[in-house]
Amino acid sequence: MRRPLIAANWKMHLGRADEAQALVRAMMPALSRIEQIEVAICPPFTVLHALFDVLRSSAIALGAQNMHSEDKGAHTGETSPLMLAGLCQYVILGHSERRAMGGTGDTDEAINRKVGASFAHGLIPILCVGEDSGQHERGDTDVFVRGQVESALQGVTPEQVASCVVAYEPIWAIGSGKAANPADANRTIGITIRGAVADRFGEEAAQAVRVLYGGSVTAASIAGFMAMPEIDGALVGGASLKPEFAELVAAAVPS
Repeated sequence: MRRPLIAANWKMHLGRADEAQALVRAMMPALSRIEQIEVAICPPFTVLHALFDVLRSSAIALGAQNMHSEDKGAHTGETSPLMLAGLCQYVILGHSERRAMGGTGDTDEAINRKVGASFAHGLIPILCVGEDSGQHERGDTDVFVRGQVESALQGVTPEQVASCVVAYEPIWAIGSGKAANPADANRTIGITIRGAVADRFGEEAAQAVRVLYGGSVTAASIAGFMAMPEIDGALVGGASLKPEFAELVAAAVPS
């Protein structure tokens, strides 16, 4: 059985240690009572160490929002996997908000290198894939998303793939307040994403990899996604920035 994961992506919010620690401390009592679901917090880099101190004795995991593929070098402003190893358990890679930004270097090839580097340093990648509104409307979702999965996972082993997390985030749903239909997301995850993994790495790896849904997830909508057999949790943005995030996690517990 795949253990569900709810990951909070704080993006460029709560970047001061005092506010980040206050929010986590407010949520921890409720989250600590929810044993069926793994929870990860992915805050800005500026508060990773502050939250490490708060979370080290809890079951809540810590994740980074990005990293460079190189261990060190002349890469001004970047964060290397060596800086995250031992501090984080997870790292978000290939988020569409970064893929779409000119100059970040988040090409398919660069994301593949980052995936390899994360495994090399004991970090679990949360690999983000998803189509934009034009691709969705043209019916190109399957081809595009499959291509992203195949490109990102080149050169890794079936065992590594089985341990990673994929987040299916339709770009048109992120921050729009318009989530995908749970049945449609379930189909894309089951047929397209797991299908791509099965074709290259085998059915065992495809059934082991956890695949999350992301895009305007709320406490009111999470149960609908969690009722789908192929969806193993969610990557949550705006709804993770308040103590009520614990209510969303509680609502994700299978009934």
